[in-house]
Amino acid sequence: MKPIHPASAPVARDRTALVARGRRLEYFTIAWNGFEAAVALIAGLLAGSIALVGFGLDSVIETISAGILLWRLRAEDDPLRRERIERTAHRLVGICFLLLATYVAAESLRALWTKAQPERSIPGILIALAAVVVMPMLGRAKRRVAAQMGSRALHADSRQADFCAYLSAILLAGLLLHALRGWWWADPVAALIMTPIIAREGVQGLRGEGCDDGDCAH
Repeated sequence: MKPIHPASAPVARDRTALVARGRRLEYFTIAWNGFEAAVALIAGLLAGSIALVGFGLDSVIETISAGILLWRLRAEDDPLRRERIERTAHRLVGICFLLLATYVAAESLRALWTKAQPERSIPGILIALAAVVVMPMLGRAKRRVAAQMGSRALHADSRQADFCAYLSAILLAGLLLHALRGWWWADPVAALIMTPIIAREGVQGLRGEGCDDGDCAH
């Protein structure tokens, strides 16, 4: 057996601790997004809000993405297997995002055409407000771990949290305009604004682009 250099032991321990921290962040992501999806989908269906339903479905996809990243983190000691999982995961999640973008766009256009008026949704406003606060903090925590690990996969996953925060802000604006001003069209318009952002993530996933050049460590 090849002897372990004494200096490598602390490095191995540090990396093990980082991987464990990354896993804890993904478990939190799954728990939070699961809760977020349930509230958004139920509130969206009850209120007839396309933007809320779209946001809930996005949370479902992000929960799946976090689960896939946990799978990747468990393959940390096998670089070839990790890369294969990462490529497959990006493509599968990319397809989900493109399907979601198509659904949101079609339903938004239908609502604008038929002038369908959603009900006001206080739970929807509250979950969007909570996500605006929680998701940026989660994204920053993941980026710190990713930088220390040199993990492109975890860095890409941190951008999902940023992406969710953008959608939350758009959703919150639409819900508040509808609740406070009675602008029925604010909900489908907010959903339409989400569509290109969701579609862009889908295209990047199909291309296997986890992050912009120079954005994450190698």
